[in-house]
Amino acid sequence: MNKSVSFYTLGCKLNFSETSTIGRQLVDAGMHKVEFNEGADIYVINTCSVTDHADKKCKKIVREALRHNPNAYIAIIGCYAQLKPQEIANIPGVDVVLGAAEKFNLSNYLNQTHKKEVTEIRDGKIKDVLEYHASYSIGDRTRSFLKVQDGCDYFCAFCTIPLARGKSRSDSIENVVKQAKDIVESGIKEIVLTGVNTGDFGIQTGETFYELLQALETVDGLQRIRISSIEPNLLTDEIIEFAAQSKKIVPHFHIPLQSGSDKILTLMRRKYLTQLYTSRVEKIKSLIPHCAIGVDVIVGFPGETQEDFLETYNYLNQLDISYLHVFTYSERVNTTANKMPDKVKQGDRFERNKMLSILSEKKRRYFYEQHLHKTYQVLWEAESDGNTMFGFTNNYIRVKTNYDPILVNEIMDITLCDIDDEMIVSTKIAAMAIQ
Repeated sequence: MNKSVSFYTLGCKLNFSETSTIGRQLVDAGMHKVEFNEGADIYVINTCSVTDHADKKCKKIVREALRHNPNAYIAIIGCYAQLKPQEIANIPGVDVVLGAAEKFNLSNYLNQTHKKEVTEIRDGKIKDVLEYHASYSIGDRTRSFLKVQDGCDYFCAFCTIPLARGKSRSDSIENVVKQAKDIVESGIKEIVLTGVNTGDFGIQTGETFYELLQALETVDGLQRIRISSIEPNLLTDEIIEFAAQSKKIVPHFHIPLQSGSDKILTLMRRKYLTQLYTSRVEKIKSLIPHCAIGVDVIVGFPGETQEDFLETYNYLNQLDISYLHVFTYSERVNTTANKMPDKVKQGDRFERNKMLSILSEKKRRYFYEQHLHKTYQVLWEAESDGNTMFGFTNNYIRVKTNYDPILVNEIMDITLCDIDDEMIVSTKIAAMAIQ
């Protein structure tokens, strides 16, 4: 085949893991990967539907790809491709759109890669997407995103993911451990466990996420396990207690909240109220005081009054958390929330996002300040601006030091020194690298 291919990934860690796996499949089929600006023969764009303006982002990337090679074959995959294939097919230059059932069969569509007058669409019904495809990223970073679960059965009022990815399904512990060993053999030291609803792991096999963590703890050479995100109702005491004494699970949890108002949580159809969420944070902090806790929150959900928002703000302000990911609610076709009354004005949504974003920066700075002049382990990243390199401590504090190529992908003991204007902590190396 000997064609060049380039990838562009929008969205979550799950998308990155799947793009990497599809990339390896195409390389095995005889293609070679090139950078986006090198004018590839084939461009594969993996799309997202969670954030707003998916159509604009997709159009822009297609235009950029065709600017580098006007004759490039353009393939669009991912959540946006499943939800709105015809909308994508109307973008000039797109040759094939593959839904959730077909994206892992991409190589079958690349035997003839001449430009098409009519876009080919393959988008089966999402209810028929039952197969689980193992995926992990490798080669691009010093950590790997390892997919352990896909799909979701929750149907929150604001979310299209069940419509884009189908029912909850997952791999077996045996297969995940095998993939983890393969990742470690490539030299990667940190694995990030990813999924749409990660804590739902094992729903078909009778296994549990807790049992998966226990199994991964035994993988030789694996130095760090990070949980990308886990729902508060699935974050059990036994998981927290195991993480507290684990030598590999890092002290960092990202726990979606979405609202600090029980009224709004009920409208959202979330599976918990603030009392349970508070208990999870308190349990973590009682056992792992230095643990970073990240929070997802949505502002401007239909029916959210200013009083409801202030309830969320005050709840988060008093909660012992480390940072926020703030999302502005945006309407999604075929969701319950899209049909709800009492829409929040766009200006109010923007102001609420701004307030919580400022609160997040205050929370992050306070969390960082608590750990200044203390020693933590950091994994140094390959990325650098030529003079400075960056990394993350095990409890997710972003740090920097003078660039030294020998430090890339090394875990070091470092002392946290000062916080700069970009909320990055300068360091000094306290010990030799761990081998």
